[in-house]
Amino acid sequence: MKIEKLEQELSGIFAELSANEEAINELILDIHPDYRLSAKNLIRYMILRTYDLRKYHNSLSDLGVSSLRTAEGYVYGNLYNVIRNLNLIKGTPKSIDPEGEIIGFYDSRKLLKQHSYRLFSKEKGERFTEIMVTMPDEAAENKALVKKMVKFGMQIARINLGKGDRELWKKMVEMIKTVSEETGKKIKIYMDLAGPKIRTSPIQIVDSKGEIKNAIAIKKGDHIILSKANGLVPAPLTKEEDLSFKTVKIGVTLEEIIDDANIGDAIYFDDGTIQGKVIAKHKDDLEVVIEESYKSKIGSLKGINLPNTQLSLPSLTEKDKANLSFVCTNADMLGYSFVRTGSDVNKLYQELDKCDAQDMGVIFKIETRDAFENLPDIILEGMRRNKIGVMIARGDLAVEVGFETISEVQNQILWLCEAAHIPVIWATQVLENLAKKGIPTRAEISDAAMSAQAECVMLNKGPKIILAIKVLRNILKRRQKHSFKKKNELRPLFIARKYVDKTFSARTKATAIE
Repeated sequence: MKIEKLEQELSGIFAELSANEEAINELILDIHPDYRLSAKNLIRYMILRTYDLRKYHNSLSDLGVSSLRTAEGYVYGNLYNVIRNLNLIKGTPKSIDPEGEIIGFYDSRKLLKQHSYRLFSKEKGERFTEIMVTMPDEAAENKALVKKMVKFGMQIARINLGKGDRELWKKMVEMIKTVSEETGKKIKIYMDLAGPKIRTSPIQIVDSKGEIKNAIAIKKGDHIILSKANGLVPAPLTKEEDLSFKTVKIGVTLEEIIDDANIGDAIYFDDGTIQGKVIAKHKDDLEVVIEESYKSKIGSLKGINLPNTQLSLPSLTEKDKANLSFVCTNADMLGYSFVRTGSDVNKLYQELDKCDAQDMGVIFKIETRDAFENLPDIILEGMRRNKIGVMIARGDLAVEVGFETISEVQNQILWLCEAAHIPVIWATQVLENLAKKGIPTRAEISDAAMSAQAECVMLNKGPKIILAIKVLRNILKRRQKHSFKKKNELRPLFIARKYVDKTFSARTKATAIE
């Protein structure tokens, strides 16, 4: 592309950003002062990402000018300097009067670090990326185990409120504080609210030998009746002998999904290992045909995902609300499970205000398709407080968006959070094989190296968790010497288009959205 055309087209994009400055200032009126510049940069980034920027990169690189690939944290300032430098190269320098505040490269990194330090810790040692570890039950009693976790790199202890009870959680808190005091190292406590996790009900089947089984055998082509009957499921219901399939009945823990689901909706069980489709709907149940199954049984309390269904589930359950006082008293941060919209964020903040917990750190767990598509709104609503972060909860998220696209979605979350100068937690299955069996797969080592793009990495529990912490610590130290974030091609983003089209009723010029 000729330099004249480059300068003309990029100036058009810059003009749109400038023309929307007044509207952007209106949008950030309720943002916490610490996040005001970051909120502006995020909205500018959303406008920028409605364009296809790929056609500019090579020409800009040939000219020795920034190719826009690393513009997430300082959109306006980066584009301003690119246009100015193009004019200087042309030999016809002309001034561009920016309409808004300019954030430079160093300012963007400074803001990201400030926000990370506020949420996590200022006591950064040999690496910037922190390590979070899920506490196993034995951490409530085993001081030596917790001390080893801290010694080898754990900085944040995660307590999952979806498992165990308050007595167990309280013992864990006391142990973490004891170890922190004895080692002289500040260990922050993070607690996950359980949220409206959809699961199969408990299953108890008496087999031909009189033994009780907690799973039902299934195969591709079988039918499952999902019932509002929440409780122990009776023996499988078998249809007429001449049918080529059998039917089993299973309850669900949240009966609202029976009302919300529609015929044709996809439904997944047990982290996507069993895939089905709704083929019939009745008042109190759904009939699902199994289209693919990578497991021979479906068990008790296994996760259920309905990625194409508009669910009416509350983001905060009554159990979550009951646990909030305990969280606010004992934790530094809480994980907001299954948040879907900006209004969900507002509901949580109202409950935290009731607990007088304005200083509580909040992590928005992105684990549904809705949460991903509404991420700009979630972040901007979250920015009304100044201690927030985002977790890429890849377990449920991969089932919701599809395994083949989870990597792409993961990157988009990283980009948006970098644009907002928001710290990110990289979670689910990090070094899982190593933590459980003591030997890592090659793929998970590569994944752990990629996690250095985030500000925190979460490890799950396992018998070899100390070894996993050591390995992750060393990987993060090595990666930090080589990179900070990364370069990307910047094709138009659907979530950017969705946000901009909803937020700005009239664009200042015809955009190049493809």
